[in-house]
Amino acid sequence: MNRLAGLPDIMLAPNGARLGKADHPALPVTVAETVAAARAASEAGAKALHAHVRDAEGRHVLDAGRYRELIAEMSRAVPAMPVQITTEAVGRYTPAEQQRVVRDVMPEGVSVALREMWPLAGPDRQAARFYVWANEAGIAVQHILYAPQDVSRLLALAAAGDVPGPLQMLFVLGRYATPCEGRPEDLQGFMDAAAEMPEGSEWAVCAFGQPEQACLLAAARRGGRMRIGFENNLLRPDGCLARDNAEQVLALRRALAAEGLCREP
Repeated sequence: MNRLAGLPDIMLAPNGARLGKADHPALPVTVAETVAAARAASEAGAKALHAHVRDAEGRHVLDAGRYRELIAEMSRAVPAMPVQITTEAVGRYTPAEQQRVVRDVMPEGVSVALREMWPLAGPDRQAARFYVWANEAGIAVQHILYAPQDVSRLLALAAAGDVPGPLQMLFVLGRYATPCEGRPEDLQGFMDAAAEMPEGSEWAVCAFGQPEQACLLAAARRGGRMRIGFENNLLRPDGCLARDNAEQVLALRRALAAEGLCREP
């Protein structure tokens, strides 16, 4: 059974593709550091890992071997925590290269940005075949959506049969470019666009910057899931630098419990 067939309440995103030790000394860049961060976050309440891997210089890579190493180490050290890999392009990888790493790794789950995998308007046989193949292979695909327009486009592709449903969607509040922090009020546009999502579909939120926790609480109040971690934000809600990923997860759990949205950690 695929443990990512349903979205976890809290998914950890401990590093992402762009930040490094210069941004925060506790940001994991090696496989060993990522596993250690995942173990600590699991103890704090995270239920799954959204994983990026880095090369020897700390750069984001779509490397099947490194992903397989990470998944094997996670299976040994944190066996209850499933791993979702990423296909994030960061301006370096083509859709074909993104698809290849998924086929080579065969993970339980993968995050795929619709804008990257299906970059042009109109038909794309290669992209459509990938989505159908991943569904048939039992790989849980989470669709990364950066704007309400992305949601509308994904739903149109699903209605046309090009992207199998039900859908797992991640609404991204804010962005790296500019930069722009996420805001809880940004969620409404995504929810409006997703009003007619296929039956059984699920959605989650991640958010850039200091308002991260407020954005995730707004999602939880509306029945959404949450992705949290240093990939999107290094700050506590008070603006101070967080100690590590686990501290962020624990603070979110406590905030959720204060509103009766989860059990006290």
